[in-house]
Amino acid sequence: MKDMGSLGGTLKKSLRYVAVLAATTFAVGIIVAPTATAATSVKACLALDTGGVDDHSFNESAWLGANSMKSSKIAVEYLPAASSADFAPNIKKFADKGCTIIIGVGFQISAAIVDSAKLNPKINYAIVDDGGLDHGPKGDQWPGTKVANVKALEFATDQSSFLAGYLAAGYSKTGKVATYGGMAFPSVTIFMNGYAKGVAYYNKVKGKSVKVLGWDTVKQDGTFVGDFSSLNIALQVSKSFEQQGADVIFPVAGGLGAATAGQSLKDKKSVTIWVDSDGFKVVPQYRSVLLSSVIKRVDNSVAAAIKETAAGKFSGTGYMGTLANKGTVLGPYHDLAKKVPAKLQNEIRAIAKKIKSGALKV
Repeated sequence: MKDMGSLGGTLKKSLRYVAVLAATTFAVGIIVAPTATAATSVKACLALDTGGVDDHSFNESAWLGANSMKSSKIAVEYLPAASSADFAPNIKKFADKGCTIIIGVGFQISAAIVDSAKLNPKINYAIVDDGGLDHGPKGDQWPGTKVANVKALEFATDQSSFLAGYLAAGYSKTGKVATYGGMAFPSVTIFMNGYAKGVAYYNKVKGKSVKVLGWDTVKQDGTFVGDFSSLNIALQVSKSFEQQGADVIFPVAGGLGAATAGQSLKDKKSVTIWVDSDGFKVVPQYRSVLLSSVIKRVDNSVAAAIKETAAGKFSGTGYMGTLANKGTVLGPYHDLAKKVPAKLQNEIRAIAKKIKSGALKV
């Protein structure tokens, strides 16, 4: 199966229209919190990616991290984005109102963050899921140059996804597992790549031949919805994977994972591995079909950047979340723990230790 994002041109256009309309309505209705007082010394401002603050993914996690730093001295607020056209205007609003640190949430916002940082060298900036480098006015200068007041908040999620792939392969009864992405961004494909490599590692050490649907590590290509809002397309992708025999599915598409988990719950042919946050907590209605979660601690990285700013110790030195520093982890098995053999659990813990020590390179 190739790119399911190409299914039904008319349907996709219609879905995109509905998604944009809904997101626009959300953007108009939101009220950011709370306004800084005279005593406030730091204003931490989050420019969100599309999907909303309650996307059960990295937007929500970033906001939770910012909120954890709220105090009489630190005010936090956010602006949502209905589309990428909102990124630059939202960041400009924050710069104009005197935010102390502006944090862009998501790979797509990086260029707007860098442009604003160059114009406002006295403001601190951070960007989630990107290196925050200046690629020139046309975006074609690679690898790019460092901008002193931009901190990159990145995550080695291929490490935790590798564990998820090994888990999926060991859990599968059909010998077929699957993954798909929202869009083909590096911050998405890194999960898919790690997952497929984890399955390959399981096959190598066990002498098995578990197949991965939805991603090819050689071609670096796979199945994508085309956005992060088309639930119907995500549902069709999930159904197709089940029809091909996949009994463990790993959606790397933010809130679209709900379509997959819903399908798992309805037909009971598969289980789902959640992404970014602990699905057991953020989507409790699907607990019975959530095998685990590949967690990216965006909340911790955002909180740390704000803390550095408040302490007057902000620097442009980047942050990389790994298994070793718990910036990314494979979540608990929760309700399905009894269905994951003790031997498999022990093997995954041993592999995690090897990755942390550097003995096993992902």
